[in-house]
Amino acid sequence: MIRTRAAAALAAASPFICAPPAWPQDAPARSLGVVTVTGGQPTSLPTQIPTTMEGIDREQIERTINATDSGDVLRYFPSLLVRKRYPGDYNHAILSSRASGTGNSARSLVYADGILLSNLLGNGVGGLSFPPRWGLVTPEEIERVDVMYGPFSAAYPGNSVGAVVEYVTRLPRRFEAHAAASYSLHPFELYGTATTYRTWQTSASLGNRAGDWTWWFNVNRQDSEGQPLTFPTRLVSSGTAAGAGVPVTGVVLTRNSAGQPWYVLGSATEYASRQDHLKAKLAYDFPGSIRAAYTLGWWENTTRGRSASHLRDAGGNAVTSGPVRIDGLSFAPLTGADFPLTDERLTHYMHGLSVKSRTQGVFDWEVAASRYDYHRDHKRQNAAGNPPPAAESGGPGTLADGGGTGWTTLALRGTWRPDGMRGAHIVDFGLQRDDFELAYLTSNIAGQWRADPPGSVASNVGGRTQLTSMWAQDAWSFAPRWKTVLGARLERWRAFSGFTVITPAVDTAWPDRSDTHVSPKIAVSWQWRPDTVLKASLGRALRFPTVAELYGATSTANAQFINDPDLRPERSWTGELTAEKELANGLLRLTYFAEETRDALYNQTVFDAAANRNVTRVQNVGRIATQGLEFAWSATDVALPGLNVNASTTFAHSEIRENAGFVTTPGDTVGKRQPNIPRWRATAVADYRWNERWTTSVGARYSSRQFRTLDNSDINGYSYMGVSRLYVIDVRARVQIDKRLSAAFGIDNLNNKTYWNFHPYPQRTFFAELKADL
Repeated sequence: MIRTRAAAALAAASPFICAPPAWPQDAPARSLGVVTVTGGQPTSLPTQIPTTMEGIDREQIERTINATDSGDVLRYFPSLLVRKRYPGDYNHAILSSRASGTGNSARSLVYADGILLSNLLGNGVGGLSFPPRWGLVTPEEIERVDVMYGPFSAAYPGNSVGAVVEYVTRLPRRFEAHAAASYSLHPFELYGTATTYRTWQTSASLGNRAGDWTWWFNVNRQDSEGQPLTFPTRLVSSGTAAGAGVPVTGVVLTRNSAGQPWYVLGSATEYASRQDHLKAKLAYDFPGSIRAAYTLGWWENTTRGRSASHLRDAGGNAVTSGPVRIDGLSFAPLTGADFPLTDERLTHYMHGLSVKSRTQGVFDWEVAASRYDYHRDHKRQNAAGNPPPAAESGGPGTLADGGGTGWTTLALRGTWRPDGMRGAHIVDFGLQRDDFELAYLTSNIAGQWRADPPGSVASNVGGRTQLTSMWAQDAWSFAPRWKTVLGARLERWRAFSGFTVITPAVDTAWPDRSDTHVSPKIAVSWQWRPDTVLKASLGRALRFPTVAELYGATSTANAQFINDPDLRPERSWTGELTAEKELANGLLRLTYFAEETRDALYNQTVFDAAANRNVTRVQNVGRIATQGLEFAWSATDVALPGLNVNASTTFAHSEIRENAGFVTTPGDTVGKRQPNIPRWRATAVADYRWNERWTTSVGARYSSRQFRTLDNSDINGYSYMGVSRLYVIDVRARVQIDKRLSAAFGIDNLNNKTYWNFHPYPQRTFFAELKADL
């Protein structure tokens, strides 16, 4: 992680808080708990706040990570996990943190150069999915990644309760040209599937600084193949001795996440995707240390999802429809819900514009705006009554259209230094408006689902939320070796224009709602010894319901999401105590963290055997309490020159203490563990520079057993819909062939572990990369 001794790179104002003082070169790297970083563009994270922050730079990424997208670079951060199921995963790659699981995407914030990438239209996955827009940042454009843990800055909304991730992308100082190509493959064997899947990726970048103008241009294409992610099943207990059906073979008898015997009948949701990305950045420096910058991002995704039946009749023919008999028992008919086919076409745009002063004098300011637009968002799917192979060539289905969905942000920020850069006070303040709009129309198609225009309405949901905020915080050095940051955030939340239509039973326009809250923040640090700093942080966070949670009910052949327009906001108090010790060649950190959340917002997915589909309900959970310890160690030149190590271990005990709701019977969730929060997590990565040309690395990731359900009934993690223990080893070797050309080779999941988070993760994956830099 980034450990440096000067703050030169943060000398410019940043989008959310202006730069810290320029400390002397011989000052401790974590003096008073203030983060200091050198090189490249400044981070927008509030580095003046003495709380837990971690980072990684471009050189470290190149040495240690086989990265195919921006989510990969978070792989070895303490307590973080991106639920990435395959290369190019665009709709389920949720970020998890200390006390926020992989179903809670709205409890973290992801930015690129201050532009919001987190999809706060919804939370997690269900009928719709809301991961961060990882595809708008490619690995080759990343300069650095910084992470702040917890809601301890007043500059961020309550969605920061888990973590805030900031991608700092490249902005050249001179002419640059780069090209890269990578290839990966992963053989996959599970439930009767035995296939090798491949991913190709190419990219090119150009940039230059000429006088007052700076520009950067990046294009990227990725073609990826993913392993099956879902599986049609039948519970053995649902079979009957009497009844019709075609006798079939080819089933796999196993147990589901609840430990019940069931048959796996085939595979589904096997994606082949093509993703194109374009990023253009333009900046101009005006007289008086004022910079204007514009960013345009374009991302297009074309995805084909397919299914396969493993069932065979007496003649060896595939069986995909009608009732079947297995081991003498008759089971419910196979439909298109068992073997869904999907075609998706998404075109999204991102715009960011900012004008800021960078005087580092008494006062600096910034005006920043961004827009993320679902210009086109189409998903076509066969109907339940139209199973393959007939559905491959047409027949009835649906078209889901999310065009017009998106979010807009506007922020006015200022920094006041009444006594200059070395004064006792640095005051930051701002006004912010965030608008989110959901528009999702699902139409029936009676003829050819793959090509025909939409017909009658199946469902139509939408609405808006708006968050208007005013905030301020003061970084106050009130005594030698002491520093505190006092802040507060006033928020006015509105939900309006909400409607839910599900033909023919539901047609509702929901009443408007509004709410106002204040969230105080405090952080204190004490330089106990020249090499040791002690820190304490406390913050309140309000995570308001998203548009999809309030209004976004959806119903398809194989999935249903049930909304709740009366959801209460989630209220969290989060605190941490930290000791950081500078070592001769690194940093040692121990953090105790605690969080209590009332009215926690949760999406709970269960399988409805009668309807043969997953049903997700959103609800408030009364009170969840979490406590834990996080240990992190980073060092360079460990034992011998050129050997660098970063390692972390996290223990978390997260328990549901109060809840009026239930899964099966009243009280069945109280005293149970919070879903998707493991007791233990650990990461470690070591890289070694053999000579001027060669570097190698070995990484390890571990996560202990966890639950997915609120009542912890999913006792079998090693199954479809279960969450298993994770332990994988990754390796990478990089060679600098000459001044301009480099190559890398790696293997992720070297030990070929099969592990699950509802869906199966990739097994052993081989990776190769070639780069040219001018």
